[in-house]
Amino acid sequence: MYTHPDAVIRYYASDMILNVHSDASYLTARIARSRACGWYFLGSIPKDGKPIALNGAIDQLCTVIKLVAASAAEAELAALFLNAKNAKVIRITLEELGHPQPPTPIHSDNSTAVGIVNNTIKRQKARAMKMRYFWLLDGAIQKLFDFKYHPGLENLADYQTKAHPGSHHEKVRPFYVHTPTSPRFLFRAAKPSERRGCVDRYDPYLRKYPLPTLTRMPRVDRPLAAPAG
Repeated sequence: MYTHPDAVIRYYASDMILNVHSDASYLTARIARSRACGWYFLGSIPKDGKPIALNGAIDQLCTVIKLVAASAAEAELAALFLNAKNAKVIRITLEELGHPQPPTPIHSDNSTAVGIVNNTIKRQKARAMKMRYFWLLDGAIQKLFDFKYHPGLENLADYQTKAHPGSHHEKVRPFYVHTPTSPRFLFRAAKPSERRGCVDRYDPYLRKYPLPTLTRMPRVDRPLAAPAG
């Protein structure tokens, strides 16, 4: 804000579907604590392999997890828990305003945490984790949330959980506040298992930093929506 005191957030017309990106950084806070972050915006239901339509943020979670996580998976599970609690309130608000919500898509870059909440992996080793986190399984069964694994490179909540050099702050600024170069779509990143072998030099995620390099992003033929209001 010091270098950009007149920062602007722009909102576009959308399907009014709540999207949440959740992330945690393990043992990066004082006293062996972990950080959790969430990025909330209104858009459409994301489809695998298709760019995500971006919009101005309507809320953000950024906090230090109170309990000491015993693993990165537990930290990510705690972040999912905090973000899902917040998302449930926003869901109710949107529905009261006349915008019915499908299961809220929540993106996480930890496949173990997503497997736990989707009940697709055995949880014997997870019994030592905080019991309240398993409320997420009920939310998935009740169709309140749709937890999906996506690479951290395309996770909008990853940036706020870690320390970065000044150059990176400048690089990702267009994704979070409106600038003349702000993109309308977030292109999907390949999963780590898909990035083996030859490297595509036109890959916008080539530098392995969160979020793509704007100058390397391909063009989208889909017309842009008009700004809301």
